Amino acid sequence: MPRPIPINVLSVRILPNADPALLASLAVRPGHRSLGIFTTDCDDASYAALDEATKKADVAVAYASSMYGGAKNASTALAGEFIGILSAPCPEDVRSGLAAAVAYLEGGACFYAADGDGAVVYFAHCISRTGSYLSGLAGVPEGTAMAYLIAPPLEAAVGLDAALKAADVELKVFYGPPTATNFAGGLLTGLQAACQAACDTFAATVQEIAASPLTY
Repeated sequence: MPRPIPINVLSVRILPNADPALLASLAVRPGHRSLGIFTTDCDDASYAALDEATKKADVAVAYASSMYGGAKNASTALAGEFIGILSAPCPEDVRSGLAAAVAYLEGGACFYAADGDGAVVYFAHCISRTGSYLSGLAGVPEGTAMAYLIAPPLEAAVGLDAALKAADVELKVFYGPPTATNFAGGLLTGLQAACQAACDTFAATVQEIAASPLTY
């Protein structure tokens, strides 16, 4: 059985009334003056968590980025692999958004180890309905079902091919190798059942490669 890899939220801060220069630099929405900032040791699950926050609170994603190299190569103790910034009209909204994001990460959105020692990991996460953030990235309406698929470069390419052939899904975003964390993958959309089938196929393909990498 694939082993889930827990995610650690490393740091969280709220700026109730952020400086106008910072707000302008982040190009936040008009009327948004409060920011919520957090870092974690897992980027892709955290992008999905940001999207969840947009569904649960009156917040927008002001900034989101992966750190280069990945969590095991983090430059400092609290930098991790990801930083996300939410904006909102007031601190209470930011707090609600951060709480939703953290709860999402604690609720099971995570990478999995494809082999026994976790040398190969992957993210195959089915989102039943997207919020404003992932919808914007993929260019689809809010509420669209999505398969969020990420793995090391070769595994991702083969896994995406298998997922696209196994289910009635469409590749909306391709993350070509190498990403900032030296992975690859994509965002696929379709009916929820099709997205789940794509996730299952992607996961099985990555596991197969991890078990027998030189068989072709």
